[in-house]
This record gives sequence, structure tokens and C-alpha cells, in this order.
Amino acid sequence: MVDERLTDGVRIAQLLASEIAGNEGRLRDLAVDDADPDVEPTVDGALAYRVVRDAGAVEDASAVEDADADPIAEVYVQPERVRVEFASAPDAVADAAVDGGLRVRPKAVRPPRTLVFVEDGAQVKRLLPVLGAALDAAVDGGR
Repeated sequence: MVDERLTDGVRIAQLLASEIAGNEGRLRDLAVDDADPDVEPTVDGALAYRVVRDAGAVEDASAVEDADADPIAEVYVQPERVRVEFASAPDAVADAAVDGGLRVRPKAVRPPRTLVFVEDGAQVKRLLPVLGAALDAAVDGGR
């Protein structure tokens, strides 16, 4: 059994990006975009990258004409965790995150967002169904 936990925000963000990029299953239509390889964590969170629909992986590329304008999520690096801000399907995202045992908080902005906190490298796998819920909402056109 491993005694140490991975709680470095930058490393957690890197693990998540690898999971997204290498996923051949449900999340194969997602991509990491606008990545900052030199991101430095801040207490408020520094933008590491955006998670977008991958126009190259979707049969109908016109459905994702401007993926940069409407990311599925944004990943922010803090010193000891990652904060993922989901712009679509706040209720479905929150439900999936709670089901995965992740800490969730609503963000009162227009349109509303859902914040999900990944505080340990082992929690990265628990975030994948949450990304799936957000992707499903984006594919269905729901917010």
C-alpha cells in the first residue's frame, strides 16, 4: 500500500491532461487546449488548460466549429490541488462529482458554473465520469 499522496497541483493537472489525451473510451472526443506548460500554482488558481471537444475526433466537425469559444471545463492549478470549473450542465456535473466522492461547490456567475476540486492524484480517475457528464450535456446541446 502506498503511504504517500500526490498533492502537488501541477502534477495532478498533468495526470488529468494525460488521462484526457490518452482516453480511448467515452472521453475520446475531448482534448486539452491552450495549455500553459510553465504554469505556476497560485492560491486563487492559475489557468493550466481548457478541456474542449476535439473537432478532429468528432464525426460531425461542424458541431464543434469553435471549441475554443465554449470549453467543457477549465483547469486551474493551486499549490495542493486542482480546481476544475465546468461551464455546462451544472446540476449533472455536481451529481456526478458527488457520486465520485469529490468536493463540489457552485459558482454564482452567469451562466452558473460548478467547481470540482481534485485534491489528490488518486482522485483524477474519479473526475473522468464528471467530464463524461459534461461532454454528454455538450453533445446534447444542454447547459
